[in-house]
Amino acid sequence: MIKKQKTIQSSISYTGIGLHTGSPSRITFHPAPENHGITFVRTDINPSPTIPALVDFVAPDNGIDSLRGTNLVKDGVTIYTVEHVLAALAGLEIDNLQIELSAPEPPVGDGSSMPFVNVLLEAGLVEQNEPKNYLVIEESQYFHDEKKGIDLVALPLDDFRISVMIDYKNPALGSQHSGLFSLEKEFIIEFAPARTFCFLHEVELLIDQNLIKGGTLNNAVVICDKKLDEIDEKKIRKSLKIDGPVFVGNNGLLNNMQLRYKNEPARHKVLDVLGDLYLIGAPIQGQILAGRPGHKSNIEFARRLRSFYQKQQLTRKYQNLPRKGVVFDFEAIQRILPHRYPFLLVDRIIEFEAGKRIVGIKNVTGNEQFFNGHFPGHPVMPGVLIIEGMAQTGGIMLLNAEVNPADKILYFSGLDNVRFRKLVVPGSQLIYEMELVKKRSNTVKMQGKAFVDGELVAEAEMMATIVNRDQA
Repeated sequence: MIKKQKTIQSSISYTGIGLHTGSPSRITFHPAPENHGITFVRTDINPSPTIPALVDFVAPDNGIDSLRGTNLVKDGVTIYTVEHVLAALAGLEIDNLQIELSAPEPPVGDGSSMPFVNVLLEAGLVEQNEPKNYLVIEESQYFHDEKKGIDLVALPLDDFRISVMIDYKNPALGSQHSGLFSLEKEFIIEFAPARTFCFLHEVELLIDQNLIKGGTLNNAVVICDKKLDEIDEKKIRKSLKIDGPVFVGNNGLLNNMQLRYKNEPARHKVLDVLGDLYLIGAPIQGQILAGRPGHKSNIEFARRLRSFYQKQQLTRKYQNLPRKGVVFDFEAIQRILPHRYPFLLVDRIIEFEAGKRIVGIKNVTGNEQFFNGHFPGHPVMPGVLIIEGMAQTGGIMLLNAEVNPADKILYFSGLDNVRFRKLVVPGSQLIYEMELVKKRSNTVKMQGKAFVDGELVAEAEMMATIVNRDQA
């Protein structure tokens, strides 16, 4: 069954204060058309900037801002701690929204995704006409941080599941795990209400970093990993706005807070992974396994998966049936390039990063037309055609980095440092490796190398210009 994209029926708002900034904040969710995706708009700035909810716009880690949340930045404008909002959208399977914020940070609510879930359900979910675009995990993807003991894995599965394990070597928390196996049946009841948590020593660090200005015991679970005589009790009481004494509960939580679930911290980690991975720009069809995940590792994994998703979308654009180990087959290449026999000199694309790097293959057979005259009785592939094959491979990379690539055409304008190292004869398999060196406006420079059996046979630096077809 093909699932359709979703948005909401009507606009709706929720107000509160930001966790780290402590600023009053209003978040307003607006319906958006098919294929719009999720975007944030800062209405407190004029003109109001729009930031897409994509991992491409995640603020770089500086050890402070990203310590306890995921932040988006564009053109110097930042939106802080978007993960709980995005977890609500991922859990409700909402694809298209425009989200307005009156402050740099969404309201923290109770520290979970439930406040956002409630208002979105009140607005009403509506199915749209276009089918969902999924990231389909076709082969296992891994992330490992040896130093922090973090592992993230995406495995092939025809559905979506996520499992999380945490172990902070703390008696009050211990080892916990949790698993979500059905968004529709489990998300709202079992996961959306799970609140954020931190350790007592982290509270002091965050206060010193001028963060958690909106933090209270009503929006975070504080796990005691210090004795009271080891902390600045007055600072904690003032910052968390606690009336009365500060004490370690018999359950190991500050002021004996009660958990909503026995494994609430692990369930909240599920929310964090859901929200952070929604920055891929598409829901996942696959199984996610996460051991000791954090926002930084989630984002690094999301970057890898988004790159895989973008490549997958390009493949689907030109190629009807996926083939393992092949980004573009011969038919797909003919949909991209205008060249035809006998001048189409690349058979397959096996690796691809749009606008960065590409690897293509040309199988050189004895039936090539140019062998009739180059040379009779001693067939050798002309060096100029090896360069042409490299150029065509680079053209596929460059054109697919453009908006509306079908409206563009590529002209090569120069060659430097051309070298031919070995002969290429019938039966050879040429591997073209092309990398973008520089791009300015519509002019580009690439470095190309061609290999046979792992040996370099030719190399060149190439210059090219990308123009609109109607100007060619």
